[in-house]
Amino acid sequence: MKIAVMGAGAVGCFFGALLHRAGHDVVLIGRPALVEAVRGHGLHLQMAQLDQFLPLQAELSAEAVQDAQLVLFCVKSGQTEAAGAAMAPFLAPQATVLCLQNGVDNAERLTRVLQRAAIPVAVYVAAGMAGPGHVVHHGRSELVLGPAATSESTAAILSAAGIPTTVSTRIHETLWIKLTINCAYNALSALTQFPYGEMVLRPGVVAAMRAAVDECRRVAEAAGITLPEHIWDDTFEISRSMAGQRSSTALDVARGRRSEIDFINGHVVREGERLGVATPVNGLLHGLIKIKDDRLPATPVA
Repeated sequence: MKIAVMGAGAVGCFFGALLHRAGHDVVLIGRPALVEAVRGHGLHLQMAQLDQFLPLQAELSAEAVQDAQLVLFCVKSGQTEAAGAAMAPFLAPQATVLCLQNGVDNAERLTRVLQRAAIPVAVYVAAGMAGPGHVVHHGRSELVLGPAATSESTAAILSAAGIPTTVSTRIHETLWIKLTINCAYNALSALTQFPYGEMVLRPGVVAAMRAAVDECRRVAEAAGITLPEHIWDDTFEISRSMAGQRSSTALDVARGRRSEIDFINGHVVREGERLGVATPVNGLLHGLIKIKDDRLPATPVA
């Protein structure tokens, strides 16, 4: 199968690497530094029991999605419309498009741009780029796909490549659960630059996290989404199970890149305003990261 990864950052490179190792024809579409590195020596995949250079294809242009039967759409949330519009003219009629992005509304936004269905996906993986063309896997690799005509067959392909994948009719709840966890960790991790285990030991942090989670629960309920009663316990457990991890927002801020905060805490704030639910903690966290974002130039597509 020909598979294209649109927006090959850590998530796209990691899953693209596993699909390549399973025998698929994978092309990574990304920034010049990535493309140059992968063309020069292959994609460097580093895992607990694996350290390997893989001869994937790499391209700069969205045109490289042409003839792909499966597209992993992994760009930053703020680039959804622009990247979707760039690849739309080149998509094969029967291509399956998976939306592997943070936030809860990217698949809907991408669907509008493409004028065809994009399947929402909840992504559970800890991976990072150690340099151009060098992806390091830290833990987990599960995907949850929303329901669509090709979801089950696509899940089987991904699972066969060593990517545990399920299909859920409750994908919106799943995405909201992940959004809630991100709202608790991402901004605070970015502001402190501490890993989760150290961050929660600092005065006031756990109280702020719990307040952010409570606000998410109230907004979700107002939107007709029921979060689990144990959502706070599950959220806090991550500070133990992933104690050494920092959030993607923290990495963006550290590298001087614009973050996805508008689609994390910012989404909760906008939904709260629409539904009449107060979100002061999420609003503060969103606002503090936005100060950093607004000082930066726009991020190029892919």
